Amino acid sequence: MSIKNLAKVAIVKAFKIGIRNSAKAVIIQDEKLLTIKIHENGGTYYILPGGGQRHGENLHQALERECREELGAKIEIGELLFVREYIGKNHELAAYHSHAHQTEFMFLCKVTQETFNSGISPDKGQIGIEWLPINRLLEYKLFPQALRPQLISYFNSGKAPTYVGDIN
Repeated sequence: MSIKNLAKVAIVKAFKIGIRNSAKAVIIQDEKLLTIKIHENGGTYYILPGGGQRHGENLHQALERECREELGAKIEIGELLFVREYIGKNHELAAYHSHAHQTEFMFLCKVTQETFNSGISPDKGQIGIEWLPINRLLEYKLFPQALRPQLISYFNSGKAPTYVGDIN
């Protein structure tokens, strides 16, 4: 096989495997973090609002759309706080997520409206939204769990590493 054909095969394989981009909102108000409450497989856990970037969207557009869908809220997007990778084969749910490779960009955001509580297209298993006290985040099953100390540190000092790596 020629070098040109090998390159084509490599490109096709890369697209088949794919790395998914995701934009997440870190919304802090009154010393609380806004989360999506999920109930699946008999358990309850929390995640940050946001989700996958669609073809043709930039990260801000993806985050604005996801917050409308999940929260029913308009947001103002601020600085990039964290970049997290999730490589499924490296984590406890590898049997289900071994194919997954996602890079998440987490932005500091503000909600720009007084009232909201559910979006037009909630996530699978989404049963509501909940404000979690920042100083008690370690008590909650918030994913990624390894991000909880980083969020507490950011809230307390305004400092945290931007790239947090392949964590769950």
